[in-house]
Amino acid sequence: MPKQEISNIKELIQYQSGAVVSRTIIKKKTGTITLFAFDAGEGLSEHTAPFDAFVQILEGEALITISGDSYLVKENETILLPANEPHGLKAKTQFKMLLTMIRSEE
Repeated sequence: MPKQEISNIKELIQYQSGAVVSRTIIKKKTGTITLFAFDAGEGLSEHTAPFDAFVQILEGEALITISGDSYLVKENETILLPANEPHGLKAKTQFKMLLTMIRSEE
């Protein structure tokens, strides 16, 4: 994404049939901002990360599981994925999300 350019965040990434697509917007040692587009039924298997991650659903719906608890997260909603807690997700519909990971151990 070029600097000082206004963009529609949803248009910076496109769906691909049967796939999960990602695009890194910012990557620094202090954190990353990544866009994802999930086709319906696609997902990420359960895993952990050493840092907190903030998920913003830009369109569609996802079922997000954190430490065994499931949450249906919809367009314009957010959820925090706490550090070191197992989490995974599955697309209920096609959905796009913005993932912000802060690399701090505070």
